Amino acid sequence: MRQISIRPNEAGQRFDKYLGKYLKKAPKSFLYKMLRKKNITLNGKKATGQEKLCAGDTVKLFLSDETIEKFSENLLPADLKTSENCRLDILYEDTHTIFINKPAGMLSQKAAPTDVSLVEHLISYLLESGQITREELATFRPSVCNRLDRNTSGIVAAGKTLPALQDLSLMFRDRTLGKYYLCLVKGNVAGSQRIDGYLSKDTSSNKVTLTKTERPEAVRIETEYRTLAAGDDCSLLEVHLITGKTHQIRAHLASIGHPILGDYKYGDRKKNDPLRSRYGLKHQLLHSTRLIFPECEGALAALSGKVIEAPLPDLFAEICRGAGITLKDIGITSGNTEIPRAAAGICSGRIPDGPPAKRRKEQR
Repeated sequence: MRQISIRPNEAGQRFDKYLGKYLKKAPKSFLYKMLRKKNITLNGKKATGQEKLCAGDTVKLFLSDETIEKFSENLLPADLKTSENCRLDILYEDTHTIFINKPAGMLSQKAAPTDVSLVEHLISYLLESGQITREELATFRPSVCNRLDRNTSGIVAAGKTLPALQDLSLMFRDRTLGKYYLCLVKGNVAGSQRIDGYLSKDTSSNKVTLTKTERPEAVRIETEYRTLAAGDDCSLLEVHLITGKTHQIRAHLASIGHPILGDYKYGDRKKNDPLRSRYGLKHQLLHSTRLIFPECEGALAALSGKVIEAPLPDLFAEICRGAGITLKDIGITSGNTEIPRAAAGICSGRIPDGPPAKRRKEQR
C-alpha cells in the first residue's frame, strides 16, 4: 500500500486526472476499476474520480509495489530540461504566484523540444528552493500564464500551484487586469490615442497583417497608447494592451507609421541598422513594464489591488538617453535584464534569499 498526501501545488485538479498522471502507464479502465473496488481511495473513502482535490487530501493505493512501479515507469516528464545556471530576476513572489522580469532573447515557453525556456528556469528555481520535488512534477508542472515574444522583455506571470495557474490564466484571457508596456518608436508621436483593427496571422511566416475592416478568420484588436517623451525622430510610448494577440503592439504601431525601433520584422531597417551598429541592438525596444490587479480572491488574494512593475532594461535606457530622452524626468527607472552575450539562455538577475515571501523589486 502507498499513501500520498496532496500538496498545495497539486490541489484543484480532478482526482482521475491526478491518477492518470501519477500512474500514467495505466489504462483508464484500470484506474476506474480500482476506484470502484476501493483499491484506490480518497481520504479513506470510495471515490468516483470526479472529486476535486484539496491540499492535505490523502490518497491510498492498495496496490503492490510491482504494480505501482509498472504503471509509474518514467514518472518524471521525459521532456523535462532544467537549467541550474539561471538566476531569475524576481519582481514578486508569494505561496501561489511568481512574477519574473524576463530578458529579451529568452523564450517564455518552448518552441522546440530542445529549447530551455523561462518555464524550465522557473522549475529549476522551485526545485533548488525546495518549493517542489521532482516527483511532484509528474502530476503538476508550474508554468507561465502570459507569453512575451522572445525578443520582448518584461513581466511574465507564473502559477506555482494549479489554482493560481488556472485563475491567473483566466484573468489574462478575460482582460480583468491592466497590462502596460513601454516602447521606443520611430517618429514624433503626439498625445494619446486608442486604435483598433483586425489581425490575421500567417503561421508559415510567423507574421501578422492588419486591416481596418473585418476579414474571415481575423480577430479584432484594440491598443491604447500615450506619449511620455519625444526624442531625436523617436518617441517613448506607454502602451495599454487591451486585447492581447500575437505581435499586436508591434504590428499595430507599424501600421500607423510608428514601428518600434529594433524591430526588423515590422520595422524600418534604415532606422534599425544605425542602432545595431552603435549599441549592438538585436531586438525590438518593447518592454512589459506594469501589471495592475483588480480585487482578487482565493489563490490570488494576495494580489488584490497590487501593482507589479519591472524597470526598463539598461540597453533600452541607454538608447533613450542617446536620443535625448531623460527618463528620470518622467519617473522611469532602469535595471539590467539583458542576457550575457557569452551565456545565451542564461538570464541575469538574482534569486532572492530566504523563503518565498511577498517581494517588490528594489528600484535601481
